[in-house]
Amino acid sequence: MPQNPLPIFLIGAGGIVNDAHLPAYRIAGFRVAGIYDPDREKALQTAQKFDIPLVYYSLEDMLSRSPGNVVFDVAVPGSEILSVLQQLPQGAVVLMQKPMGNDYAMAKEILELTRSRQMTAGVNFQLRYAPFVNAARDIIRQGLIGEVCDIEVNVNVHTPWHLWKFLYSTPRVEIVYHSIHYLDLVRSFLGNPESIYARTIPHPGSPGLASVRTSMILDYGERVRANILTNHNHEFGLRHQQSYIKFEGTFGAVKVKMGSLIDYPTGVPDSCEYVILEKGRAPAWKTLDITGSWFPHAFIGTMAQMMIAAEGGIPRPDNSVEDCIYTMACVEAAYTSSAGGGVRLPS
Repeated sequence: MPQNPLPIFLIGAGGIVNDAHLPAYRIAGFRVAGIYDPDREKALQTAQKFDIPLVYYSLEDMLSRSPGNVVFDVAVPGSEILSVLQQLPQGAVVLMQKPMGNDYAMAKEILELTRSRQMTAGVNFQLRYAPFVNAARDIIRQGLIGEVCDIEVNVNVHTPWHLWKFLYSTPRVEIVYHSIHYLDLVRSFLGNPESIYARTIPHPGSPGLASVRTSMILDYGERVRANILTNHNHEFGLRHQQSYIKFEGTFGAVKVKMGSLIDYPTGVPDSCEYVILEKGRAPAWKTLDITGSWFPHAFIGTMAQMMIAAEGGIPRPDNSVEDCIYTMACVEAAYTSSAGGGVRLPS
């Protein structure tokens, strides 16, 4: 956590801000000093709900009256991030909502802009800071399960896509707005894959959406298997909905349940289980007590990284644009693979 948290100026007052950003900052004790949204009524309601003292009439109004040493929290759709960044001051500290632009080409523009403007810039890939991920990472760092040789993400849920109207007008949906989290997470454990095989497709039950189901294989050579499987249209009750990340090592394993995605937005409790092989004993799984969840607690981690970097505690945020550009490269590779198709059978 930062020693001297900077005041936060929010650009955007949508659902993710109200459901995750602001509850997380309240838990962490971070001060939100002002907010702007093109929908002024939405901004006023958010400000009243979370005791934000200033609501600005425009982005120009915010920038003209904000002090120099702040964090700009840019919570707008990917297509709008670049235009907002172009208006922020030289050397600004900025946390942008994922994705890092609509596609890899835009991500590269964002990277070059933040470099040329000498910004301390990061992306809100917050899953890597979720409490259950922190627990799994701690177990792995201690070497308790040996060498990690298998990571699997499996999401079979019913997602209410109607909550995000803007997704119905974008040509890319599932990978760039959801599975991008899992690509970023796997990268945070294993580094960049050699290549990606992927197929992302729509569903008859979600007309108007470009894709809501994805299968991906991340190629890390012959020692490691990494798979991501998602289906957001399992509308057959909660009995077989599931949402988990499994890490297997050479002599142990960790499995975490991402409860936020099941029965969304209500959610169910998260869980974190692990097993370590002991000679002469049958495998026995144990449960860790986890405090907090992906929403909202993981959002503390992304903002904390920005503040720690701004005060000089680390050279740059763990979630910096310099790192997250590779997550966007993985997204682009997945879409390219999906468009290219598989190997056809011999005639």
